Amino acid sequence: MKFLIVGLGNVGNDYAHTRHNIGFDIVNALVQKHGGQFRTDRLAYIAEIKFKGRNLICVCPTTFMNLSGKAVKYWMDKEKVALENILVMVDEVALPLESLRLRPSGSDGGHNGLKSIQELLGTQAYPRLRFGIGNNFPKGLQSDYVLGKWYKEEEPLVKLKIEKSVEAIEIFVTQGITMAMNAINNKGFSL
Repeated sequence: MKFLIVGLGNVGNDYAHTRHNIGFDIVNALVQKHGGQFRTDRLAYIAEIKFKGRNLICVCPTTFMNLSGKAVKYWMDKEKVALENILVMVDEVALPLESLRLRPSGSDGGHNGLKSIQELLGTQAYPRLRFGIGNNFPKGLQSDYVLGKWYKEEEPLVKLKIEKSVEAIEIFVTQGITMAMNAINNKGFSL
């Protein structure tokens, strides 16, 4: 059983640990937990880990967010991963900070990373985990907010939600998407 676990974000220190890079942070946490090591490869940072007999190809695209689909398509084809065995981690302003939402398919919701993946895969039918980042920004300043760092008071909850996201990935690869959805959807995470 082979899975492609993709965290969306942008490369470079300016973007590290920003709201928009939460996908990178989740995949990094998963790889660290399971003793994996990233390497730089074609279009992405890649780490391969094993978990309960499953092979997880963990990918953080180095293409920048708007071209994420190039890396996803390349690694999906190269590793021969079935569409339903892909899981994409992404930030979501339409969800409050307390929320995680896992879905087997859906629209890009205006997210450029998901839009790129949808265009290159030719379908919306791939699983994605949306990490609520809230919309605590003045009108017209969404970009600054999304590309900004977490507020100090948000950090403990973000850390907890990263841990819950990693657990959801583990459930997804071992028990399937329905069980993983039951574990995190409609739960309000708090400290």
